Amino acid sequence: MKRLALHWQILLGMVLGIVVGFVAVQLHGENFISNWIDPFGVIFINLLKLIAVPLIIASLLNGIADLKDISKLSKMGTRTILIYIVSTVLAITIGLISVNLIQPGYSIEESTRDNLLESYAGDASSRIEAAMSQKDQGPLQPLIDLIPDNIFLAATDNGSMLQVIFVVILFGIALILIDPKKAEPIKEFIGGVNEVVLKIIDMIMLGAPYGVFALMASLVVDAPSLDLFQALLWYGFTVLMGLAIMIFVIYPLAIKIFTGYSYRKFFNGISPAQLLAFSTSSSAATLPVTMERVTEHIGVDEEVSSFVLPVGATINMDGTSLYQAVAAIFIAQALSIDLTFMDQLTIVVTATLASIGSAAVPGAGMVMLVIVLSSVGIPEAGLALIFAVDRPLDMCRTIVNVTGDASVSMIVAKSLGKLGVPVRRDLKDHYKPAHERVD
Repeated sequence: MKRLALHWQILLGMVLGIVVGFVAVQLHGENFISNWIDPFGVIFINLLKLIAVPLIIASLLNGIADLKDISKLSKMGTRTILIYIVSTVLAITIGLISVNLIQPGYSIEESTRDNLLESYAGDASSRIEAAMSQKDQGPLQPLIDLIPDNIFLAATDNGSMLQVIFVVILFGIALILIDPKKAEPIKEFIGGVNEVVLKIIDMIMLGAPYGVFALMASLVVDAPSLDLFQALLWYGFTVLMGLAIMIFVIYPLAIKIFTGYSYRKFFNGISPAQLLAFSTSSSAATLPVTMERVTEHIGVDEEVSSFVLPVGATINMDGTSLYQAVAAIFIAQALSIDLTFMDQLTIVVTATLASIGSAAVPGAGMVMLVIVLSSVGIPEAGLALIFAVDRPLDMCRTIVNVTGDASVSMIVAKSLGKLGVPVRRDLKDHYKPAHERVD
């Protein structure tokens, strides 16, 4: 029997966790779950938090290093990055509007919410205390806080991730500006570190089914109420609605306005890459197919696609950013934490910057969510509320990431006069039979 795919393993772990949790409640075995099952869920969340800083540093530096030349940030580079940032902010905004309208977290009953709040009371009180201390700070304090006086100290706190991102971007620009011969060993080292970090994430994700099992069993014991799972269904619906708006409204509309390309031609051209994105949950794994479809089936010049799409796989995570916005507000609603307009604006900024460093691999979005939660004082333990349904949603949001990359490549190509008639290649284009070859 073939081994089950990871997403099926996680779904199985979720179901088993729910079953074991309910059985434990019926048999009054809550202490067993708390003492022997729940710690594995805590360990899994700690592993996700553990890799957050290395992931940001390695992935973002690797992406900036791929630009190779500052001049590439002039015409094509500037347009690409600006459009990616605009699309990311738009995706986050759609996510925030959707979750504030539907309010899936408020469908949890007050008694369940009180139990959850009691579980995280210590964490929440410390966040409130920290917020009160910032009331008397000046309007430019966030700008001061963006620049650390000690990068190593900032790297020890997931709540200071914006400072880490600032230093990484500064380092990356300097890396491009120095002598290429001196920069090459550093780039190779960063590339190697990035591969190691991604492999560590793969290793962590092997334990995801067990982590989900522990988290769900503990969640059922702590809040054995059906309304919690009904809230998860509403949460999933909210995320999917936001993703659908991006795929079927925003991207086609932008393509039609800026390139004149029809909806049908675009989806016919990119659909194989979308299907692969759904099955792999990885923008990086889908990249070769995305480049082939965009170049040979849509007509984007190879010079544009070879730059825009790899950069997009690193810094453009529209689906992931939308999901982070919905997840953060959902967890806040579930824990009865009121977020101000400025808090939600902070989510927009943090999710945008975090998406730049989010690796194009399964599970990286959950790591980035830790950063978003920390930025507005939401207890990271709230991840337990959503992780059970994360994998299926991960598959869907990767489609948005890949579709966004393809859309931006078309818009950039059109603006540079490099969007033309697609020229499809055949496998045997450059193949000659043995009797026709000239040695």
